[in-house]
Amino acid sequence: MVQKIALFNHKGGVSKTTTTFNLGWMLASKGKKVILVDTDPQCNLTGMALGEDTEDDEARLEEVYKTHSNIKTGLAPAFESQPKAIDAVDCIEIEGIKGLYLLPGHVGFAEYEVTLGIAQELSGSIQALRNLPGAITDLLDKTAKKFNADYILIDMSPSLGAINQNLLMTSDFFIVPTMPDFFSVMAIDSLTKVLPKWYAWAKAASSLPILKEAAYPFPDITLRFLGTIVQNYRTNKSKPTAAFQTWIQRIEGSVSYKLVPTLRQHNMMLPDLLYSQQNISDSFTLTKIPNFNSLIALSQEYRTPIYALTQDQLSDSKWQGNVLANFQYQQKQFRETFLDLADKVIGLTAPQYAVST
Repeated sequence: MVQKIALFNHKGGVSKTTTTFNLGWMLASKGKKVILVDTDPQCNLTGMALGEDTEDDEARLEEVYKTHSNIKTGLAPAFESQPKAIDAVDCIEIEGIKGLYLLPGHVGFAEYEVTLGIAQELSGSIQALRNLPGAITDLLDKTAKKFNADYILIDMSPSLGAINQNLLMTSDFFIVPTMPDFFSVMAIDSLTKVLPKWYAWAKAASSLPILKEAAYPFPDITLRFLGTIVQNYRTNKSKPTAAFQTWIQRIEGSVSYKLVPTLRQHNMMLPDLLYSQQNISDSFTLTKIPNFNSLIALSQEYRTPIYALTQDQLSDSKWQGNVLANFQYQQKQFRETFLDLADKVIGLTAPQYAVST
């Protein structure tokens, strides 16, 4: 049974795309079949996975969009009233790792925002648009079945629009990436208000016979919170600097005392025992990832995670001596971080831990 995990924060610049790519690669390295889904119209995940910097990359991207479906064309039968049913997308296998696939994004995916928003008002106009709210789930489920996927990781845009409302509420789990600053604290406070409203909408939608009986049925709602990731902070002697540590504590406080109690009240949390079994504290921080700017740039150049960069690739960067040794140490840290994160995700999402709605 596929598990759909959304990575969502309506504050931008929190490295959702980098995390999605690295987590997916690590899960695949552990023998899981993973589909990365790029639902952000900026298409950063697609660019990271396929390359977009050189003329060869651009030519390959152009060929991909000519020969493969993407998130927009996959949903077109429903949103553009085409005389055919939604079918599984022929995902692209990502080079360098077995079992990792990409469902490419499309800049035009945002064109469906307004129509979906009208359909999700659950008003009198729902009859004509009844197939839309369940269309995304149908596409992802059919694609997962085609590839026998264990996980779908959804890289979402930083917005509170109708598409994200649908994507998040129809996922099985979600992770909130953050960075230690004032605006991430604001975002956590905002999610505390928004998510209960979205959940109430989704539960209402899932109970409507007209949506349950649609060509693309709206699913039951089983969304559960896995935790947050704090990243992109500077360190001093392997620890966050004092300024960043202050913001990390404020984020964790907002999660512990505002977000989680609200999610628990609205049935969006796993049992406490599952978190404790994965050594997740009551701050619900899955991991902390410092700033690896130079290594991230190199990983993007080679379209591979930091921890999968080879010694030849590191050497090609012209780093030498202590600088090279330091980056090799950081690479080891990054690998250990994502090994631990992948293990926690696997532990929290194991099918035997499925909870009732």
